[in-house]
Parts: sequence; structure tokens; C-alpha cells
Amino acid sequence: MPPIALTIAGSDPSGGAGIQADLKTFHQFGVYGEAVLTLLTVQNTQRVSRVDVLSPDLVKEQLEAVLNDIPPNAAKTGALGSVEVVETISELAAAFTFPLVVDPVMISKHGAPLLSRDAEHAIRHKLIPHAELVTPNIPEAAVLAGMPVATEEDVREAAIRIRALGAKAVLIKGGHRAGEPVDVLLDEGGVLSFPAERINTRHTHGTGCTYAAAITACLALGHPLREAIRISRAYVQHAIQTAPELGSGNGPVNHFAGVDLLIPSAARSTGRW
Repeated sequence: MPPIALTIAGSDPSGGAGIQADLKTFHQFGVYGEAVLTLLTVQNTQRVSRVDVLSPDLVKEQLEAVLNDIPPNAAKTGALGSVEVVETISELAAAFTFPLVVDPVMISKHGAPLLSRDAEHAIRHKLIPHAELVTPNIPEAAVLAGMPVATEEDVREAAIRIRALGAKAVLIKGGHRAGEPVDVLLDEGGVLSFPAERINTRHTHGTGCTYAAAITACLALGHPLREAIRISRAYVQHAIQTAPELGSGNGPVNHFAGVDLLIPSAARSTGRW
């Protein structure tokens, strides 16, 4: 049986973010992907014109159907939309026996809200305590930590505050800071930085979704967390470098970026089926 990864997230019809990006990433890593929809968007590379959040009952039924028949080896959350959806997923996540990556998506690349303000409290206090890893960008980290995040010291303090909410580990992505992007991980082993080269491109739509999905795929394959992040960071860097330049706005990254050189062949073979 192949490794299985689950995404619980919204839909992007342009294919660059959300469940579409997650499933492409899972497939690229040789992992069987499942998807539970939380919301529908009307968007492309230029704009988001509509967001419809699904009913919590429908989200719950989708998730229960998956868990009861094809339980995953790892899962991630993306855009969740409403406090009711967050609470529904949190209740079920309390019984997860597999690692959960929480990507606390709040705003789209185009500035459209994908999480209600009252749902932010539920993310902090109901969902994050069940997370193996939380992956906020700088603005999301500031909201979750309740503090401005500008300096390197701010990033570390924000990671401490977010981890104190109950997550096993926190990865704050550095793309929104000036200079070279440095992602900062805080886990039980301490602080570890993942530096990268900034690429001058507008084609970064879905980068956060893709990054979290890659980590989830690596966890499903059995990689330790730090190794999963290292592999995924390199994959995303390559995906940005080789972006297909689709659309006239913020285009998607290249989800077909190679992973063969990132994962040792013995470990990679477990995901081929």
C-alpha cells in the first residue's frame, strides 16, 4: 500500500494553490493524495472574486468518510474559512494518530480573506494544540503570536509563543521579510534556520500551500521532521526557479519540479507504486 497524505483545504480553480497544488505536490513525491474541501474560491492569477465556505457538516462528513476507509499517514490543513469549520476539524483532529501540519492560511496572495477573524482564536486554541507542525508566514505568525514580527529576535519570540499554544514544532517562513528568505524552525531540539536565495519573480502563487504539502508528503513517507523540511524547502526553491510563467498575474510555481536528487533512493522507493 502506498503512503497516503490528506489535505483539508480550499479549492483554487486556477490550480496554483489550495487542494489542487497540494494534490500535485503529493503526486510528485510519490504519495497517494486525498482531499477534503473546506471552501470554494473564484480566482485566477490576478484576483480572488468570491469565497464560499462549505457547511461544517459537509466538511465533517468528507473527513469522516476518508478516515473510516483510507486513513492517511500524514495530513495538512490549509484555508479553513470559518470558526465552525475550524472547530469541526479540531474535534476530529483530537483523535488523529498521524502527524498534522497546520498551515494557518488567513489571506490569499491577492489579499482576499480566507479565514474569518473569529476563527483566528479557534486556530490558536483548538487546532494548533493538535499540530505536529505549524507553518505560518510572517503576517500569520504576528497574528498567532499577538505581536509584531520584524526582526530575527521577533521571529524567535513569535515561534516560542506559537509553540506554547501546544504545537510540537513551529516553522516561520521568512519570505515576507527583507533580504534573503530564512525559515526558522523551533522544535524540541531547539532553533534551526533554513536559509535560501531570494528569487526575483512574481510567480509565487501557492508557495505556502506547496511547501506545507511537500512537508506532509515527506512525513507520510516516514522522514523525520527536520529532514522533511530540508527536502521540502529545496523542492519549493526549485519550483519557484522553474515556474512555468502562466497567467498575467501572480502565476503558480512548478509543481513538477524534480525531487529525485532531494530524497535518497531507498527512502524514495517506498513512495512509488
